[in-house]
Amino acid sequence: MAILEAKTVSVQLEQKMVLNHIDLAIPCGKITAIIGPNGSGKSTLLKTLSKNLLPSRGKVYFNGRNMAAISNRELARRLAVLSQSPQSPPDLTVRDLVEYGRFPHRNWWQGSLSEDETVVEDALTATGMTVFQERLLSSLSGGERQRAWIAMALAQRPEVLLLDEPTTYLDISHQLEVLELVADLNRKNGITVVMVVHDINQAAQYSDFIVVLKEGTVFASGTPADLITSAMLRDVFGVESAILQMDNHRPLFFVRGLSGKRERESKVDMDS
Repeated sequence: MAILEAKTVSVQLEQKMVLNHIDLAIPCGKITAIIGPNGSGKSTLLKTLSKNLLPSRGKVYFNGRNMAAISNRELARRLAVLSQSPQSPPDLTVRDLVEYGRFPHRNWWQGSLSEDETVVEDALTATGMTVFQERLLSSLSGGERQRAWIAMALAQRPEVLLLDEPTTYLDISHQLEVLELVADLNRKNGITVVMVVHDINQAAQYSDFIVVLKEGTVFASGTPADLITSAMLRDVFGVESAILQMDNHRPLFFVRGLSGKRERESKVDMDS
């Protein structure tokens, strides 16, 4: 069953069609990775699925309801978004940040309720951030800071978590730490995760479903085993590759070089 759907969605920004006629169904309770070359529309698609951008044409549906008809407050209770490189005031502690996740559940005149405190504690525990809760965000490492932001998103008690390149600027050990956390939250809490991922092998290892974008359209979608092929990598990313099947039956690819077409295009660029 699809929890998020885009039907004939197009998005035009500054006279440029960034997304063109997108038809897409995000499976409920699974981890979906969105991959594609730079400029293919990955972040724009994520913003459109979260109602941060409105389609120029077409509609987005959340649990079968037109997202345009859902109030921002209701949506914030059910869908959490973590953008690339989120910013916060320098004097904010981890606990302060996580408590922000409860705002959609309060009326403006209410302070923190006992239920809010319980949810915040649960979010800190789930992300391993309890020990850091009184630390300033600015004093944390990149991986710790990303876990704090995920804890804030969890405090919203969302059904869906949207992540825009959650491992950007992290070293490899912290990248894997964040991805393992996301996978663990999906397994234990049943949260649907949609994430833009730059590393194709990480997408193959950590997702159940992959969406491949090329030039603002859905080139293909399906399971990692079905999608991560030498033909797809050549057609979308312009590289020749070798594919191995891991013990967990997921594909792992190695780049062997540029495809013939990409090589010719690169040569033309250098000669011009």
